[in-house]
Amino acid sequence: MVDIVVAINLTPDEMEVSMGEKLRALRLSRNLEQKTLAERAGVSVRALRSLESGQGSTLKTLIRVLRALGRQDWLNTIAPVATINPLALTREAQPRQRASRARRARNSEKH
Repeated sequence: MVDIVVAINLTPDEMEVSMGEKLRALRLSRNLEQKTLAERAGVSVRALRSLESGQGSTLKTLIRVLRALGRQDWLNTIAPVATINPLALTREAQPRQRASRARRARNSEKH
């Protein structure tokens, strides 16, 4: 729980460094050299080094490295979709076809 609170208070640059450190630790736990992982991911060693050091990278590089490490499942945790919608449990519930329009405040309708 402490990691979640700390992550919320990080700047984008700090988050990038933190993610890079986690990727580096994962690579090392698998006993892979940067050159080997870069080849497997189809990225340059320089791109991998930048990703791991938090010095900027592309989303494509991140995805390729995660796939090469077998951790593309991390991407599913970014914005999980609710698997159970309480409204869908009613008998008459129909799947949503579109988003609702924004409602105006009652005071603005009178004027």
